[in-house]
Amino acid sequence: MSAAAGTFAAVFAALYVAHSVGDHWVQTHAQALAKGRPGWPGRLADARHVATLTATKLIVLLPVAALLGLRLSLLGLLAGMGVDALSHWWADRRSTLAALARVTGKAEFYDLGTPAHPAHPVTGDGSTAAHLGTGAYALDRSFHHLWLLVAALLITLL
Repeated sequence: MSAAAGTFAAVFAALYVAHSVGDHWVQTHAQALAKGRPGWPGRLADARHVATLTATKLIVLLPVAALLGLRLSLLGLLAGMGVDALSHWWADRRSTLAALARVTGKAEFYDLGTPAHPAHPVTGDGSTAAHLGTGAYALDRSFHHLWLLVAALLITLL
């Protein structure tokens, strides 16, 4: 395996883990509720979330890089973390990702698991049933994973 491939694997793994921690443990409930709201309140809540998420990624990535002796450039870190932050902010505005789902033919999947979906889960009495996730969440995750890959490539190669 080349040095670049090893560096990429380590960078991607660190970003992937940090992304999950930042999105689920570090993000506040207020940020999660407000980041998709219209206007400046939503934009600012999303920016606060992305700031803490990006900090979490750096807090995980930099010690991993130091411990493994990875040679990362400042330009690569700035480009990779910048692309990741901007793409995350864009997707987490929610209306943007919903619009992308519509134009790519994934609108019904986006609504999966919600009362908006024609086959949403219900209990025996017809009320909405609990579930482990939604199509919107699955599309959100996969969108972020794509951009984590791009970020890891930028961090590794620049």
